[in-house]
Amino acid sequence: MDLLLEPPHGAGPVRLGMTLDEAVAAVSPWGEPRVRTRPNRVLVTLSTACDRVGVEVLLEERDRVTAVELWWPGEGRETATRVLLDGADVFRTPADELLRGLPARGADGESPFVPGLSLGFTRSTSQEVPRRPDGLPVHVTSVLVGGADYYDHRLP
Repeated sequence: MDLLLEPPHGAGPVRLGMTLDEAVAAVSPWGEPRVRTRPNRVLVTLSTACDRVGVEVLLEERDRVTAVELWWPGEGRETATRVLLDGADVFRTPADELLRGLPARGADGESPFVPGLSLGFTRSTSQEVPRRPDGLPVHVTSVLVGGADYYDHRLP
């Protein structure tokens, strides 16, 4: 299966702006999703997995999807599912190559992001993975798709 990233509109079958019920219906073919709320924050998280690719759907304004984050399956776990960004497999393409064509901020760090498209990447993990000489993992371990202004708070 291929899960297409379509920033700033969504990832796979999940679209930004969906209601919780719509998001649950979109990911239910992969199994029973878990819905968690945080009592001290306005945040609802819908978690599931698609062939070991972790999926978290964030409803940070309580009633609408504001972001979708996909997670690499983890050390020693394989998946046939590809997470694609413009044809590149996000978890199998070296991060330096993946980020090269994007106007990413902090591309050499653990949490690069692309403002406007609102793509965020994670390159940190405690797992045994191939690493660059500076210690960063060669591949990203998660990718988040948010709305067009999702990362504005990180801009100078």
